[in-house]
Amino acid sequence: MTHRLLIRGGHILSMDPAVGDFPHGDVLIEDDRIASVGSVLGGEDGSAPDAEVIDATGFIVIPGFVDTHRHTWEAAIRGVAPNATLDDYFVEILDTFAPIYRAEDVYSSNLAGALECLNAGITTLVDWSHINNTPEHPDAAIQALRDSKIRSQYAYGSANTSLADYWFESKIAIPGDDVRRIRETYFSSDDSLLTMALATRGPGFCVPDVVRAEWNLARELNIPITVHVAMGRLAGRFGMVKQLADMNLLGSDTTYVHCCYFSEEEWRLVAESGGTISIAAQVETQMGHGWPPVVAALDHNLRPSLSIDVVTTVPGDMFTQIRAAFGSERARANAVFWEQNEPATGLLTARQMLEIATVNGAHVAGLEAKTGSLTPGKKADVVLIDARSLNMVPVHDPYAAVTLCADVSNVDTVIVDGTVVKRSGRLLSDVGNARNLVESSRDYLLGQVEAAKKSA
Repeated sequence: MTHRLLIRGGHILSMDPAVGDFPHGDVLIEDDRIASVGSVLGGEDGSAPDAEVIDATGFIVIPGFVDTHRHTWEAAIRGVAPNATLDDYFVEILDTFAPIYRAEDVYSSNLAGALECLNAGITTLVDWSHINNTPEHPDAAIQALRDSKIRSQYAYGSANTSLADYWFESKIAIPGDDVRRIRETYFSSDDSLLTMALATRGPGFCVPDVVRAEWNLARELNIPITVHVAMGRLAGRFGMVKQLADMNLLGSDTTYVHCCYFSEEEWRLVAESGGTISIAAQVETQMGHGWPPVVAALDHNLRPSLSIDVVTTVPGDMFTQIRAAFGSERARANAVFWEQNEPATGLLTARQMLEIATVNGAHVAGLEAKTGSLTPGKKADVVLIDARSLNMVPVHDPYAAVTLCADVSNVDTVIVDGTVVKRSGRLLSDVGNARNLVESSRDYLLGQVEAAKKSA
């Protein structure tokens, strides 16, 4: 029997030009898909006797946010590196905490981190999981994503048991046999709530033979690739995309994360090859990666997306990323215009930012046919923002209200794949269990680090 859910009377921002927006509209969900979007759905009198009804009066209804790059395994060490630069991060996180992570710490972090996403209206997550120190680690990560009920792309990354072994001209490739095991065991279908990618380190971080082996592995298994490029003091000088081009490895299956120090040639190479872009604006401005290149991507006819990156140093919600990208790009542009003594033009808009955080994110994750907009036929990933709260009322421009006024406290209802996972401001998961697990991991990890310091 078909389950029907009717979201009634909200301000609908569909993010699909063919569907449009409705100041007072409805979204009808049948099972896991959006059936219709319009001004009045149901019977002639507006009734829907065979549907569960959610009264969305006073709410703004949007597609779920899409986070295209998060190291979810770091939830257990949230906030341990608030003042870190990118160079500090390699030492304080990858060379200190990562080597002592157990599989159970990956599980607890991924569970708490994924629930954090859902609580904040992020319905799709690219889990950039470079913590595969044993074969049990990816199993734990994937199980946690399943248990959270988030839509996710699990990006299998390297181990992190030694900074020198894995991040500086590394000769150790991601283990192909285990990647194949994970693909066969958990991702035999690409049409499920969870899909798979490969999280590679790329040129400069790895020797060319390892780079080729990892790219070829992903293409053998027909899974997308995600890689950090052109960020900060080190990688900003590697010319990673140019090196990939010289190896004939560029393709439309690759997402490039950060991209702050791309040359003009590298922007052209990414655009011509059909690559996609993920930007983590708060991390990039705070940790020294460089200016978030949102407008640069748009100028090259690319569709940039947003991501959180690391909660060791920045908040885990999309509202923060939207405002960091919006504000930093306008600050950069205005500084240029000041020097030229001309008025600023071509600046980012609030509507563009919501597009970047939703449908662009789905495009970058390779999931635009499934999610990212309130389009009939797509999967029902929907978020209701309570616009009656004092930080949002009165609403003049709904795009500005979501991107510049709202915060996590306004995320009232979250639906993933047609299933309500948050209602009336509360997650419908065992949050207490997730909290206990991640706090236990925190205690273990901090204890191990302290013990190592004392014995040094």
